[in-house]
Amino acid sequence: MSISVWALLAFATWTITILMLGVGVYRWSLILAGKAELKSFPGDEPHGSPLYRRVVRAHANCVENLPVFAAIVFAEQVAGAHSLTLDVLSAAVVAARVVQTSAHLWSGSNAAIAVRFTFLCVQLAAFVCMGALVVLHAAAR
Repeated sequence: MSISVWALLAFATWTITILMLGVGVYRWSLILAGKAELKSFPGDEPHGSPLYRRVVRAHANCVENLPVFAAIVFAEQVAGAHSLTLDVLSAAVVAARVVQTSAHLWSGSNAAIAVRFTFLCVQLAAFVCMGALVVLHAAAR
């Protein structure tokens, strides 16, 4: 299995971990303690502590970016475009995602938002570079 596929698996695992530990534990602890019902968590209205709301948004952001990364890795695999550069970019995507999510959970301050945005830009730049490399490889065939 290529580094890019491992990175995609790591990104998906991170996304699931944020859901289970950040959202699931909070919700189920309230439900099992009798402090909330299953229907107490509507997706279209804010509820919970500021940290909980940041966790929900961080998870949603992971879910939004996971398909983009998956599409690029899929195209890479189909094109047979394996390279050290693609491996490094894939690892950078996962590292940047972990830092971005961590900053999201850490605080809602301007500094944390700047860190989040910076590491989102790192991921987007890696996506663009990876996509371009896959296209160049496919065009050269």
